[in-house]
Amino acid sequence: MVMTRPDGKSGSADVPAKRSLSPFLWGYVVTLGAVGGIITGLALYGLRTIIFSVFLAMFATVGLDPLVRFFERRGMTRSWAVVAVIVLIVAVLVAIIWVVLPFIFEQLRTLAVSIPKEIKLLQAQGWFDPANASSNGILGTLLRFIADSAADPKLWAALGTGAVGLGFSVVNGIASGFFIAVLTIYFVGTYDATKATLYRLVSASRRTTFASYTERILENFGKYLSGMVILAFFNATYSVILLLLAGVPSAFFIGIIAFFITLIPLIGTILTTALMTIIAFIHSPVSGLVVLIFMLIYMQVEAYVLTPKVMSKAVHVPGSVVLISALAGATLFGLPGALVAIPISAGIILILKELVMPRKDAT
Repeated sequence: MVMTRPDGKSGSADVPAKRSLSPFLWGYVVTLGAVGGIITGLALYGLRTIIFSVFLAMFATVGLDPLVRFFERRGMTRSWAVVAVIVLIVAVLVAIIWVVLPFIFEQLRTLAVSIPKEIKLLQAQGWFDPANASSNGILGTLLRFIADSAADPKLWAALGTGAVGLGFSVVNGIASGFFIAVLTIYFVGTYDATKATLYRLVSASRRTTFASYTERILENFGKYLSGMVILAFFNATYSVILLLLAGVPSAFFIGIIAFFITLIPLIGTILTTALMTIIAFIHSPVSGLVVLIFMLIYMQVEAYVLTPKVMSKAVHVPGSVVLISALAGATLFGLPGALVAIPISAGIILILKELVMPRKDAT
């Protein structure tokens, strides 16, 4: 219906005139949205430790799922397999609290006291002055830096919490580790129910396909994480035995540090080799040479024997992606960030291979 408006122009009586916000009201809405975004960002930043702990617990749960499936293949029902994994987690927690932590602190104290003394003995040997002179004083400066750092309690506190995983104080690191363990126990117990609930958020027409790809991604996640833990355990065990045979003090503490660093593939073993060689060299140049040679041998065995066997069923992550992911994750969240970033990259690569590339090939 067309009718004449009071201003003399014709128009439709059924279509209401469009109303636009006044400049003042529009600016107020934009400012209010910006303030809300800033407040949300600050809130998320304040909760970053909790959010990251939840992510770590989720990754630990995915990594423990292959263990649950292992028990299922041995004849256990899903419920009893979950109970067995939870019992193992509790047993590990009890062992860490009552046995491992006191032992680690004792090893830490021994290492902090022994390094400055052994550096002084090293500097008193006859070969040191000519070697220092030929390096233009770099060797002496490096050893003085190591001695001063070893005597600084702040360094050892940061190193200890870095091994625990969050990079704050020792107490906060232990408390956060306990929080992550409790969350992991809960997530393991409700893993299947949580996935089923989340799948229902997807439309029914796409739910089956979505669930299929998600299950494959999570399965590869679990294989990748469990494989890295196995390789790190082999590396840490070998490192402890080698350091004990070489007579290096605090071998068990160094092995625990090596375990967490080795979780970073490709570069983890290189970092632990460098760390162990330096500490062994401070103890004795012969010990440093022995540790370096046998760690280089182990690196070859790990690269050509252990890694292909352990990681054969997990998604392959190119070396360049590992380096970029580890660097980005470490920049944001330290060592735990590097560990989490690499499985995320593995999942993205799996999605590209299994979903994106086949669709592109089909077109």
